[in-house]
Amino acid sequence: MCGIAAEVRFDGEVADVGAVAAMCEVLAPRGPDGSGVWQSGPVALGHRRLRIIDLSDAGAQPMVDIELGLTCVFNGIVYNYRELREELRGHGYRFASTSDTEVVLKAYHRWGAACVERFLGMFAFVVVERDTGRVVVARDRLGIKPVYLSRGPGRVRIASTLPALVRAGGVDTSIDRVALHHYMSFHAVVPAPRTILAGVGKLPPATVRTYEPDGRESDHVYWSPVHERRADLAGLSPADWQDAVLDSLRTAVRRRMVADVPVGVLLSGGLDSSLIVGLLAEEGQRDLATFSIGFEAVGGREGDEFAWSDVVAEHFGTDHHRLLVPTADVHAGLDGAIGAMGEPMTSHDCVAFYLLAQQVSRHVKVVQSGQGADEVLAGYDWYPPLADVPVERAVGAYASVFVDRPHAELARVLADRWMLTDDVSRAFVADHFARPGADTTLDRALRLDSTIMLVDDPVKRVDTMTMAWGLEARVPFLDHEFVELAAAVPPELKLAQGGKGVLKEAARAVIPAHVIDRPKGYFPVPAIIHLEGEYLASVREALHAPEARARGLFRTEYVERLLAEPNTHRTTLGSNQLWQVGLLELWLQRHGIR
Repeated sequence: MCGIAAEVRFDGEVADVGAVAAMCEVLAPRGPDGSGVWQSGPVALGHRRLRIIDLSDAGAQPMVDIELGLTCVFNGIVYNYRELREELRGHGYRFASTSDTEVVLKAYHRWGAACVERFLGMFAFVVVERDTGRVVVARDRLGIKPVYLSRGPGRVRIASTLPALVRAGGVDTSIDRVALHHYMSFHAVVPAPRTILAGVGKLPPATVRTYEPDGRESDHVYWSPVHERRADLAGLSPADWQDAVLDSLRTAVRRRMVADVPVGVLLSGGLDSSLIVGLLAEEGQRDLATFSIGFEAVGGREGDEFAWSDVVAEHFGTDHHRLLVPTADVHAGLDGAIGAMGEPMTSHDCVAFYLLAQQVSRHVKVVQSGQGADEVLAGYDWYPPLADVPVERAVGAYASVFVDRPHAELARVLADRWMLTDDVSRAFVADHFARPGADTTLDRALRLDSTIMLVDDPVKRVDTMTMAWGLEARVPFLDHEFVELAAAVPPELKLAQGGKGVLKEAARAVIPAHVIDRPKGYFPVPAIIHLEGEYLASVREALHAPEARARGLFRTEYVERLLAEPNTHRTTLGSNQLWQVGLLELWLQRHGIR
């Protein structure tokens, strides 16, 4: 798990090593264990290392293979790297390390860009071909590892975070109006290839991009889950589906124990993280380190679920750590969390994960986490209303339960110069829903959420906040084979028991029933859910700052109405509207965006 950076020039100039070094400086928290920069003519690569696989210097990056004429930087992990290494040895390749980075490099030499189809894992990498001058950039299937890009005169820059690109300079930091529309409509999600800044994009998940020496670029999308009933799974009974789901998840959890350092679990006490702990106990894990976080109650809202996580920890005999964060520390962590955000993210979970990762990183370098189950197995409460909706009404039905505010309402929120004539966010949903490969309205919603919303909200949130403290988070529910199986599960089995029914029934063989049947919990941070005191003051200050007034994103009357009633106005999914608009300004100002 690391941070990567690169500059590729197409104008005959030498790559700017200083710019790459500046990006690596910003990426230092992602890789506190080592750094390196490499340059050859028009290409420069940079790397920050977190030592997880092959702790020796033999695994250092950028990794150069003179014999093969390849250089690469790599972020993430390929869980099946040992098996691939043996296969490559059978083809005559020799290895100087036990790292998965070297496996990636030699796999690229053997199979070209198609090597990604053999990788089981989460990854982002850049490979440079010495003899052709070609540069190849790739991102994993579910977009767990980030890749940001900025174009400039005669060059492209690549980095693991958006702020790293901004630090290198030469970036158009004006607001992208289409991205702003998505942010305000699509639950603060800005789908790839856009970001909130006009001059920064991101490589979509499951994509390999090739840059030719003259600047031409081409993309290849190598994976997309099919949300249809599969012929090879026809005839399965509900019990068969439960067994299949549990077996697939068991494999995914086992894969994510591959490491040369201990692996812990983030344990909320909910179904998903508890099941991970239970499956690891089945595998014979003893004294597994588990971590739960809690906050002080604010405004009548409870801030911890220790009662549930304690039950699971005691049941499986884990080495459990309760981490209680005082409200004062939450505010202190707010600036750090916003600084760590690669893009503005409104979920209060960001601060929770940031503070949790800070504590957990003192104990372990790697954890498993339960993110993704709700998006792939219909665990949220907006899915049941879509169950019987005809596909011709799918877009409107989805918008009614998910979109923060209709297009017409945005005209009362955004200032005139930022308002678009067309409802680009609804058009995005409609285009995605119209693609082949999804049977029902629910299937189309789950496909959109698992490949778009999940990538640019929960997954990005976990990666960004954990990597801010050099902590690697692995997400077994996003094992791509598990996601493919989940996509094929009949909708009625997913929606049973209020959502994730097939998983709940499967889990009864592993974890206590009262953990499964408890009310659905979230990652509560009451001090942000209920804005008051210094939290409210921070938002008010940001929205009244000279930079905010100069930008003029929001109508003055809208902002003042929210500030007058800070906890009254909510989006469709219940998010605090004041926090949504305030967070955007807090993020822009924190990162020096004028």
